[in-house]
Order: sequence, then structure tokens, then C-alpha cells
Amino acid sequence: MKRFLNYLKLRDKLLLMYVLSVFFPIVLTNIVFYNVTTSNIRNQKIRDADMALSNLKNDLRVTIDQGVGLSYSLYTDAIFNKTITRKFASQKEYVDTFNSYLRGALADQNMQGVRWYQVYTDNPTILASGYMERLTGEIRKSGWYTRSLASSASYPTFVYADQKFSLVQRLNNYNSGGFEQLVKIDLNMEQIHQIFFGNGFDGKVYLVDPQGRVQFGNVTANLTKDIYFHEISFPDSSLIFDEAYSGINYLEGWTLKGVMDEESVLKEVRESRAFLIWLACINFVLPTIIIAVISRSIHVRLVRILRHMKKVKAQNFQTIPPEDARDEIGQLTAEFNRMTETIHSLINEVYVADIQKKNLELKQQQAQLHALHSQINPHFLFNSLESVRMRSIIKGEKETARIIQHMAQMFRKSLSWSHNDVTVREELELIESFLTIQQYRFGEKLDYSIVADPAALGQRIPKMILLPFVENASIHGIESSPDKGIVVISVTVQADKLIFSFEDNGIGMAPDKLEELIRYLEDSDDIGERVGMKNAYCRLKLCYPAGFAFTMNARSGEGTSIEIILPLQEEGSSETGLGMLFKV
Repeated sequence: MKRFLNYLKLRDKLLLMYVLSVFFPIVLTNIVFYNVTTSNIRNQKIRDADMALSNLKNDLRVTIDQGVGLSYSLYTDAIFNKTITRKFASQKEYVDTFNSYLRGALADQNMQGVRWYQVYTDNPTILASGYMERLTGEIRKSGWYTRSLASSASYPTFVYADQKFSLVQRLNNYNSGGFEQLVKIDLNMEQIHQIFFGNGFDGKVYLVDPQGRVQFGNVTANLTKDIYFHEISFPDSSLIFDEAYSGINYLEGWTLKGVMDEESVLKEVRESRAFLIWLACINFVLPTIIIAVISRSIHVRLVRILRHMKKVKAQNFQTIPPEDARDEIGQLTAEFNRMTETIHSLINEVYVADIQKKNLELKQQQAQLHALHSQINPHFLFNSLESVRMRSIIKGEKETARIIQHMAQMFRKSLSWSHNDVTVREELELIESFLTIQQYRFGEKLDYSIVADPAALGQRIPKMILLPFVENASIHGIESSPDKGIVVISVTVQADKLIFSFEDNGIGMAPDKLEELIRYLEDSDDIGERVGMKNAYCRLKLCYPAGFAFTMNARSGEGTSIEIILPLQEEGSSETGLGMLFKV
């Protein structure tokens, strides 16, 4: 950790201190506060929703219980049941009985939660009048009747049909005389609407029957057809509450489902989020300004000292303008100025005089070396080789004369090229001269071919950049081989690349030797034995830092192949014709 801090710049240290001591604590505190507040409000909203749904459940049961009370009063009334199962001798007898008893018995049962009730019977001697109705085949096809058939218990059946809730109670507590009779009690839907739409539950409420069908709710959607609760799609953030009726026989299996969007629960927290963000920004800005001012006072003056120290390295002994500062940096500035003035004085007195003396001695040595070099006249060597060649021609030794001519051409080109680069044609001519000399040396043991793309002959490349690789193939590859050696050189142009290929059928090399040779070429420090290849490889890397590619493959006893890829010049001379072909 200490080493890490020592490698950091002072400005980065101040920034790190600000992030760890100010930024992270403020962000963490605000996140924790926001999450705790959100959790508390969410839990409180959930508790309020549970209480509201529980109150709705109780209010709905109170309304239903009023109808259940009416149902049980008629179910247990022995006189009433015997009266409606009685076979009346005439219509007059029934009318008298209705006016004297039934009218009063039924009219006194009105309650606030009950909108209407009706007694149905298939007793043919009872006339349809008032609260009494004949149980016909059409009524038996109605929705409330068919749903009431699902239960044959002695308690009323709670059903929803024709957009209203009803309680259906079969009046079979006493001897029914073979007649089917029941009472249907319609609950007060206005009161039920008020219970559902006036409750404090902040969401949607559904009343679900034992089969899972939604029968009623505080939603505006059409619930006239069967809709199962599990088929309704809600947002992923929805909270679902359950309040089931249990232990109540006539409501067993009915459930109140409450659905609340969590976003509405956290609406108040979301509204306060902007305030928290503004508060956090204030906490960020104020410390940032303070730290920026203090760090600038330190950083700018340190950078100024460092800049002047670099000038001293370049022998620019400029002092730092003095400032009114008494802190450590101000003291360091004053000491640096004194040190700079002292070094400048010492250099002027001692170092400069010594340098002048050394330069004088170096110039004297260079003059002596130049005088020595001037004594060797290259033209003397050319004239000497030309004399030997002419002497060989006179004696009839034409092959010796041809070889001497190639040697003179190679020597002349290696000394007379005025530029660092040559055309591919010139480089191939030099290679041909070298291979001709090698063929004279090896005799029939060496054969070679040079094939060049016409578009490549005018391209310029660094001089004597290919010859070391050809020399390595002919000497190290062919010389040690017992068989006839073949050297194949090809120059092609593909797209924007200039490709040189060298192949020989010499002794090759083992994989470990090949790997060692490639590492030697890529090593910039090691000189080694193969100076020519190393020199050529390094010059190619310097001349083509981006577009240069070098590939070397070899197998022991099978020969060696080298491929060099150089970028093609955008503007360069190109040769025309059928190409260049040298073959012996």
C-alpha cells in the first residue's frame, strides 16, 4: 500500500483522499437513508392496505349477514313453511291466507342491506303476487338459479348473477309436500358499490368466488363474463393482498384480492428524491471547491519547480521567479534557485572548459582518420580488378573474367550508391552477381532462379536489404548439403503489399534452432554471429515500423523458406513488359 501511494502523483493523492473521505461517505449515507426511508414507507403502506382490505371484508360481510338473517328467519319459520306447502282448495282461500298472514309475514322483513327478496314455489295452488312467485321453467334457466344448484346445504348460497349479488335459500327445513320452494334475497348493490369504491385501499379490489372467477370489484372493466383472477395480467411491481372468508359456511372459498402498484406506494418517496439529490450535490460541491483551491496552491507550484528542473537537465539554468510564500514549497523554491545558480557557476568555470578541450582532441583524431582513409582510393581497386579481367580474357579464361566482372560490379555498387534506397531491379541485379560468384565457387552443385513481378521492379527499398538472406541460404544451407542446391527467389505484388520469397533445399534446421534464430533476430541487444541477417532485419524494422512482416520456416534436411512483406509505395515507378527472370 505504501509503495502504491508513493507512485501516485500529488494531485491523484488529493483526488483519492477526496473520493474516499468525502464522495463515498456522502453517497453511501444518502443511499442508506433513501433505502431505509423507502422501506419504512413501503411497510407502512402495506400495513394500511391490509387494514383497508380487512375493513372492506368486514363491511361486506355485515351487508351479506343482513340477507342471511332474513334467509334463516324464513327457513326456520315453521308456520310460514307449512303455509306455502299447503294445497289451497281455491284461489279465494289462498288470497284470504295471503292477506291475513303471508303479506304481513313477508313485509316485515325489510332491511337496509336487502334490496328485494322473493319466494319461489312450484305449488300450483299459490298465485304469483307480491313477494310470492311461481317457480317456472324459465326461472330454472336463469343464472342465479343454475348457480344455486351447486350447493344443497341447509345454509344459503351466495351467488352473483345479472350484475347483482343474491342469497338463495332452499325452504326444505320442514315437509315440503313434494314441492320445490326457495327464497331469493337480492342485496343492496348501491351499498356494496359504496363499500368497494369508498374504501381506503389505494388500488384495485376483486371479489373472487371459490372457482377463482372474478365476480365484482372496484374496476371499470366489464365483469359480466367469466374472468379468472389468475388470467389477469398485472405489472411486475404489483403487490397482491389476500383476505379470504374462512369459517363462514355461506362464504367459504370467497376471497377479496387487492392489487396495488408498488410505484404508487413509493410515490411520496419518489417525490422527495429530487430533494435528496440537491442536498447531495451541495455536499459534493462545497468540499470539492475547498479541496480544488488547496490542491491548486500545492500542485501548480510543484509543477513549476519540476518544469524548471527539467530545464536544468537541458542546461537551461533559469531560476524560478520569487514569490511571497513561507510554506515548505516556498522554501523549496528558494533552495532550488540557489542550487541552480551554484551549478551554473561551476559548469561555466570547470565543465565547459573541459568540454572544449575534449572537442579539440576529437577533431584532431577525426582529421588523422580522414587523412588515413583518403590514402585508399577505391578507383585503384576497380582498375586493378579490370586489369586482371582483361588479362584473363587475353589468356582465354573467359569464366574467370566473368566472375571478376561480377565482383567488380558488386564492389562498385556497394560504394557508389548515393542514396540509402534502391529499386528492386538494382537489388536483384546485385543478388544475381552474388549468386553467379557462388555458382562459380560451387560449380554444378548450385542452381538458382530469380522471378520478379514487373509491377515490383520500380519499387524502392533500402539497399542491400535482401542480399544477407540470399547469402545465408547459399552458404549455410547449400554448402553443407550433399545434394545439388537450388535457391529460388520470387518478388510479387499482391494488393498493397510487396512480397519477397526465398527458398532453398539445403540442410534446413531443427525446430529449436529455428526458434533460437528468430529470437536472435528480434533481440535488439544481442549481435551474435549472423551479423548480415541481423543488420537487415533491424533496418527493415526501422524503415517499416508498422507494415513489415517477416516469416521464416525450416525443417531439418528439407530446406528453409523466408517470406518478407513490405508495404507498397503509393507513388513509385513501375516497370512494363513480361517481368524479370534470371535463371541458370
